[in-house]
Amino acid sequence: MAPGGNRGWLLRLVIAFGFAQGAVSMARPAVSYRALALGADERAVGVIAGVYALLPLFAAVPLGRRTDHGRCAPLLPVGVVLISGGCVLSGLVGSLWAMALWSGVMGLGHLCFVIGAQSLVARRSAPHEQDRNFGHFTIGASLGQLIGPVAAGALIGGPDMAGSSALALVVAGAGATVAFTSLWRIEDRRAVNSPAAQGDRVPVGGILRARGVPGGMLISLSVLSATDILTAYLPVVGEHRSIAPSVIGVLLSLRAAASIACRLVLTVLLRLLGRPALLTVTCLLAAVLCAGTALPVPVWALGLMLAVLGFCLGLGQPLSMTTVVQAAPEGARSTALALRLTGNRLGQVAAPAAAGLVAGLAGVAAPFVMLGVLLVLSSGVALRSPGDERRSEGAGRVSRVRRKGSALRRTSDI
Repeated sequence: MAPGGNRGWLLRLVIAFGFAQGAVSMARPAVSYRALALGADERAVGVIAGVYALLPLFAAVPLGRRTDHGRCAPLLPVGVVLISGGCVLSGLVGSLWAMALWSGVMGLGHLCFVIGAQSLVARRSAPHEQDRNFGHFTIGASLGQLIGPVAAGALIGGPDMAGSSALALVVAGAGATVAFTSLWRIEDRRAVNSPAAQGDRVPVGGILRARGVPGGMLISLSVLSATDILTAYLPVVGEHRSIAPSVIGVLLSLRAAASIACRLVLTVLLRLLGRPALLTVTCLLAAVLCAGTALPVPVWALGLMLAVLGFCLGLGQPLSMTTVVQAAPEGARSTALALRLTGNRLGQVAAPAAAGLVAGLAGVAAPFVMLGVLLVLSSGVALRSPGDERRSEGAGRVSRVRRKGSALRRTSDI
């Protein structure tokens, strides 16, 4: 698979990701509403949201290693099957612990799909195309985040909240299976270009020491934690402020629509500001807006804040992907992306649990203030992150890391 060339594969990947992400984005608030209907409090909602990331936490690096040494595409249908099954079974079970378990299966499926898809984009994109292609790829996620909450809000409601949220989860599982239609021949079996297959494995410690990788991981963790807690806790805010589930769905979709808009103009913004400045400004603004959602503002003001917040958060994921890919050794890019996803999953375990704790102690608005603090820290990291010159330094470090690979593998590799 030579980088560049025809991008029909990217369009089909965006479509498949849209359906897979749409199912997850529909299921996450539905799980929260169903848990509330079954008697869960704010802390329990936070724990269930955290379990979504717990099962995938230990699978990311092995999956990245496997992808570095082989094909990317097989992970995509596996991910779709797990997402669909996790959604459906979360709606059919009647206990909170079982909901948490199947929510974790759904998270594992999402991880499989994302590792395979991100590795495919990195492998099939020339260096100068990576910001653009990762930005277009994440439009699929934003489309799913746009449609999923609206569909969930349309189905959930009425006196039987448990039944309507279960229906939403079953529909989400069925919707995920549509992703199969776009996965045919998305990777050429005869032209898998895997640099790691032709040399020693780069130790995990060597990847993490690469300048730019830890910073990209922190930015990604912060942005995803903000998106995740908004999705899981905005329904709780709606319950406290008497905002209907259908309105909450529209508000979440406004945020996703703004993320699509920012990715369409990503190349222009990069030319104006450059990657470090763009990440710094948007993380700072997102911090202020996250804290602002804790205020008892009218629904129209909350919608405006979420739209601007979505624009800011939407830039973090594709730019952090490019930062990590360009900082990592050439033969370990899938593993580096998997480490980035491991950081994301750590954030998805810790952030909802912490959100549940602070919500129980200080009220339902407190998690959004916590997110603001995390995003301020990320803006400081982004200000010091390397720009595009990182590419040449990273290429020169590949041989040095590989020479140390055999000595370090016993202690650093996992």
